[in-house]
Amino acid sequence: MIEQVPVNNRYGAVLLLAAAAMFTADVTVLRFLNPEVPFALIIFARSLCQLVIVALWIAFTRSAPFCSPRWPMLIVRGLTSLICWWFYYASFQKLDLALASTLTFTTSLFVVIMAPFVLGEKIGLRRGLTTTLGFLGVVLASGATSLTIKTGIIFGLGSAFAAAILIFQNRVMTRTEHTATIMLWIGLVATLGTLPGAVVLWTGLSVRDGLLLLTAGTLATLGMFLTVEAYRFGEVSGLATFSYARILFALIIGFLIFAEVATLRELVGATIIVICGFLANERRQPAAPDA
Repeated sequence: MIEQVPVNNRYGAVLLLAAAAMFTADVTVLRFLNPEVPFALIIFARSLCQLVIVALWIAFTRSAPFCSPRWPMLIVRGLTSLICWWFYYASFQKLDLALASTLTFTTSLFVVIMAPFVLGEKIGLRRGLTTTLGFLGVVLASGATSLTIKTGIIFGLGSAFAAAILIFQNRVMTRTEHTATIMLWIGLVATLGTLPGAVVLWTGLSVRDGLLLLTAGTLATLGMFLTVEAYRFGEVSGLATFSYARILFALIIGFLIFAEVATLRELVGATIIVICGFLANERRQPAAPDA
């Protein structure tokens, strides 16, 4: 079983804010890549960085086992993360930082919808209304006015849906598995899963692009580690609002570096999504963060 630590929401909030900054920096760095760098190579580099960093961490600290008797579950967990990452990075390639970041928070709304089927929970009138209103916020933020939806929006919602599945997987796995072991197998499965595509599509890589991929992969791994540690020390209910700092970071970086200015429609839609996501999950039991 995993050792319990005293609750410290203030410390957890600091870690979660740092994680939000890392995730924003990750996708920002990737914006500077040569457009000709294959997308499969981006995911491969992200996966390999996590695999190497976590393997070294386990080797030096011996804080977790490299393997587990429940390795089939770890493989499934890794495949889900691979799908989530694929949609996630694709959405940030297609959309502005602020809008792509906003869509990640629809995970909370998907969790509410899936909870009755996975956990047998009752949604209730309030959660049903806030979830519906939250997805109306998605429509507003994305500017969808017809049945035609931007590819980036589909990718963002696909990533959020996969992330919701990860939350339910984490609820089961973190009861018996160390976080480092889970992260190691995620990196291993995702690396092996993207290796064929990276090899087939390999067209050469400049030193600059290689350093950018290494930096982005390291930032993303640190962001995941900080998120896990934040929820280890803090309560989900106490930290719920701090993860939304990613939207603020994305707005600032998008404006200062890429001259991206969010429209009033996007800001109102983002506000609706954040408020509804918070209200829909206000009284949920603590759950391990997705990765």
